[in-house]
Amino acid sequence: MPGQSVGAVEAQRIHFSEPLPLRSGSILPAYDLAVETYGTLNAAKSNAILVCHALSGHHHVAGYYADQPDNIGWWDNIIGPGRPLDTDRFFIVGLNNPGGCHGSTGPSSINPATGKPWGADFPIVAVSDWVNAQARLADHFGIDRWAAVMGGSLGGMQALRWTISHPERVRNALIIASAPKLTAQNIAFNDVARQAILTDPDFHGGHYYEHGTRPMRGLRLARMLGHITYLSDDQMGEKFGRELRNAAFSFDYDVEFEVESYLRYQGDKFAGYFDANTYLLMTKALDYFDPARLDGGDLVRTMARTHRDTNFFVASFTTDWRFSPARSREIVAALLANGRKVSYAEIDLNFGHDSFLMEDPQYHGLVAAFLGNIKS
Repeated sequence: MPGQSVGAVEAQRIHFSEPLPLRSGSILPAYDLAVETYGTLNAAKSNAILVCHALSGHHHVAGYYADQPDNIGWWDNIIGPGRPLDTDRFFIVGLNNPGGCHGSTGPSSINPATGKPWGADFPIVAVSDWVNAQARLADHFGIDRWAAVMGGSLGGMQALRWTISHPERVRNALIIASAPKLTAQNIAFNDVARQAILTDPDFHGGHYYEHGTRPMRGLRLARMLGHITYLSDDQMGEKFGRELRNAAFSFDYDVEFEVESYLRYQGDKFAGYFDANTYLLMTKALDYFDPARLDGGDLVRTMARTHRDTNFFVASFTTDWRFSPARSREIVAALLANGRKVSYAEIDLNFGHDSFLMEDPQYHGLVAAFLGNIKS
């Protein structure tokens, strides 16, 4: 593995006393953000990179915890000394967005108005709300302008929104395995996943905390469905094929095929640590993301609000059918129509949508080359 890990890290929780107005019209009162940083912020505060997380992500982007050495950050392979996000050069910031379930204020947090967990009363949050919260985080660190904002999937949507909502505060944007909005098919997948949770008898209208239960079955099914869409057909075929756990059919409805075993394991694992209300919020934020909506669907018009000096790196993966390369090319075309500086890569990796998380020399080399041109 090129470069080195950042090693043992510690999370911090940062309190914000000023209420956060939300796109829905609701207001989130005083709130906390769980944050991790790697590297050192320079005197000019010009070397900071914000890493935005995807649907199930969080602030633990790199390294490990001293008391949990197996708890490795979700994008550890790209961050550290000598790695593409070189912590000898950059100050990297990762956070858990509002509505999350990993330390930031979310549905499982206490609602100050009731003294009980927010549950279903936690307001719906949009990508633009997260970006506004992240802007306050930048203010907390005294960062006027990010050297770069980056992310994959839903994280890429946040990076794109940054360049539209706060164009003067982003010098470079890396939008990876993302899209300018979801297709109808993607919205349909999200709704089926939500229905699995909403119809779980243990959901209790989102207030399951008070009942001492969790909608494990619904969340498990939602994750299994989602996981299928993150992988490519070829990858699943190569990894599992039609292999049976035993040599013959059992003629029942228990686990028979290896792929069934894998999906159930992933579902059980996810349901063991993630919060169902947060899953609902995250998928809704995905569905609602459509920055060109107020411009009548004209993405070119929308991207005219980006800063003329911002550099863009857009990357897609050939086997990603959930966020296909065609969707990334829409972003590229809209940027080029506005004369923006764009580097585009369509990378041949066999891991489907999850390709953006993988360690691949070509992929990481492209990211490193783009970031290598940043003058901090």
